[in-house]
Amino acid sequence: MARFNVQQLVLDLHINWTPVIAATVCGTGALYLFLKWRNNQEIQKKILNARKRRDASLLQAEQAVQQFKMQNPDFESSSIVSLSLPELTGKLKDGSLQPDAVLYALMEKALEVNKNLNCSTEFLMESVAQLEDIKTQKKGLLYGVPISIKDNVSYEGHDTSCGVVSKLGQPALVDSVVVKVLKKQGAIPFIKTNIPQGLLNYDCSNPIYGQTLNPCNLQKSPGGSSGGEGALIGGGGSFLGIGTDIAGSIRIPASFCGICGFKPTAKRISVCAVLPSLGPLARDVESLALCMQALLCQDMFSLDPTVPPIPFNQEVYESSEPLRIGYYENDGYLQPSPSMARAFRETKDLLERAGHTLVPFQPLRLYHVFHELTLRGVMADGGRTFISQLYGYIQEVIAEWRRLNVDVLLCPMLGPAYNFTYCGRLNSALSYTSLYNLLNFPAGVVPVSAVTEEDEAQLSQYTGVHGDMWDKLFVKAVKGGVGLPVTVQCVSLPWQDEMCLRFMREVEQLTAKNKLTRKY
Repeated sequence: MARFNVQQLVLDLHINWTPVIAATVCGTGALYLFLKWRNNQEIQKKILNARKRRDASLLQAEQAVQQFKMQNPDFESSSIVSLSLPELTGKLKDGSLQPDAVLYALMEKALEVNKNLNCSTEFLMESVAQLEDIKTQKKGLLYGVPISIKDNVSYEGHDTSCGVVSKLGQPALVDSVVVKVLKKQGAIPFIKTNIPQGLLNYDCSNPIYGQTLNPCNLQKSPGGSSGGEGALIGGGGSFLGIGTDIAGSIRIPASFCGICGFKPTAKRISVCAVLPSLGPLARDVESLALCMQALLCQDMFSLDPTVPPIPFNQEVYESSEPLRIGYYENDGYLQPSPSMARAFRETKDLLERAGHTLVPFQPLRLYHVFHELTLRGVMADGGRTFISQLYGYIQEVIAEWRRLNVDVLLCPMLGPAYNFTYCGRLNSALSYTSLYNLLNFPAGVVPVSAVTEEDEAQLSQYTGVHGDMWDKLFVKAVKGGVGLPVTVQCVSLPWQDEMCLRFMREVEQLTAKNKLTRKY
């Protein structure tokens, strides 16, 4: 009778017979091992299915490109993918380029880049169907522009895995607001890009899709968490991408991969979570500004009423008035690498020679902010101390900004790209980026130089601020970086995103002009 009751209980609860037998025959230890084994089998099955979906999308993309090339024998993609985004949008609008040619050109290049760098989680084949829709509606600032989106940006019918197995097999029911707005502006999302597991690292690796590589050096990390975006755009496989930034997750991949990236003021653009800022990565600043202009439209404000209805201020962005620029070379928490410091000094000199006023500015009480306020404040009482003191700290920084009467801020940017395995062990190096997430100040990065042999040699003399194990680890992380890109970071006050972009454009133009002068 007892045996019958157990059987009936199992059937009533829809429990698989096997673990019950294991527990009865071999005891709870065997049951634990069996359940662990079965759970691992389920995990591996989910991972295998995700990889199959990715591989199937790659194959579909390859077949679509080949079919287009057969139908258009004169098709040549290199002349398209080498265009700047402003050049591309001009040609699409005047009809000298058609959206289908652009999409297949980018798709072909992205397939090539992904083969080398493993930066994609899935090609979005709905992009081919979208071509038909935009043919009848030739409108929008991004009409016909293929764009890439980070894995955690929701796209209907596709997983938003965040590199976590438990989130596989749960496709988004609707597009995110940002994807909806981009489509309304004529853009064509065509690929989703890789991320670190749980987005909790500034490298780019997870158990589902593996490690993404750096387009500038395959032995280096592309940064993270928007590392797939950085790698794809840096490798030439996308004109424009959308990432998220919670402690540098847009700016670090942009820096490591030698492209431009922008973290707007939080909530300037609709985002599905509270903490991160959503923003663009691209090959140049003009592309970032165009993306911001396209996103900050009535569609955005209607679809997400929590976003302040502040359109992009083109007048501020295009201003050429001299700036009053605060600056610091060392934040007192992490000594910059030799290439970081040199690139910063060279940029500062260029700005001074161009007629801008440079004013010393030092970050306030960083040790207190990162250790006492953030760590102890959050851990001790669930964040109440953190929230109450954070407001006071932000006001202090703004007061100092006002006292010095500066428009923007120039500071070093973490780099060059790390060797593998160091990102997860060097959260102490995030002070240059995470400060501006904490303050909610817009910030962006611009490539200005490359690591020299002299920079590399000077690493042997690097002592760091504290001379501790973390400073020694930082040297190991950036070793072997000759030729890698180096960037600087530009910052402005909250809601002055256009001013930050205007400053970034000034840095970019002065750097380009200086390189041209040196060449001749």
